[in-house]
Amino acid sequence: MPQPREQNPPPVQRLRIRYAKRGRLRFTSHRDFSRAFERAVFRARIPMAYSSGFNPHPRISYAGASPTGAASEAEYLEIALAETTDPDDVRRALVESLPDGLDVLEVVVAGPGALADRLEASRWRVVVALPEEEVAAAVATYLAQDAVPVERMTKKGLRHFDSREPVVALTVGPHEAEPGWSELDLTLRHGVPAVRPDDVLSGLATVAGLRPETPPLLTRLRQGPLDPATGEVGDPLG
Repeated sequence: MPQPREQNPPPVQRLRIRYAKRGRLRFTSHRDFSRAFERAVFRARIPMAYSSGFNPHPRISYAGASPTGAASEAEYLEIALAETTDPDDVRRALVESLPDGLDVLEVVVAGPGALADRLEASRWRVVVALPEEEVAAAVATYLAQDAVPVERMTKKGLRHFDSREPVVALTVGPHEAEPGWSELDLTLRHGVPAVRPDDVLSGLATVAGLRPETPPLLTRLRQGPLDPATGEVGDPLG
């Protein structure tokens, strides 16, 4: 009869980490990143706490990962440690162990509550290869709708949902780096299913025929608690 495995001790410290996906590394999938991160904590000799059972694994909790192909300055995860460690030492060790483009920006001691519960909304920059006047007219039409149904293929099959309701704010301006291009400033409230910037672009195509020939450039700028009074996205590590 197999003997029960010895239980690993509980973590003594939890750290929360903000990292960025930049350049070509924006095409890294969540699975690819999780593998890279686990290799990085091993190389950096971070004193990770491990789960118990027949297949122990390092205690890492991912939250609110951006879609593949989107850059981000605001990705978050939490790690559990077997020893109390200086957060800045952990940051420096991870910076040296991860490839350029997967950049650890901040490491802090975890506060109370669950990290995922603090990620209520995201602010995005969406760059499209269309003139500002055309995009602004499409946005005005979109925002005037009570609901804009869209569909997207997910792991659970084709899902139909409203892309308009989670939009907290959506404005348009010129994209300075490319004359004749436009830049959308989009704030989305998180929900189930999670509405993404590409869903809003699908909605703009549906109600206003906005269809750029070049794929849009998506960058998540912030992710965190949503101030209901101002619509601003705060710092989840604060």
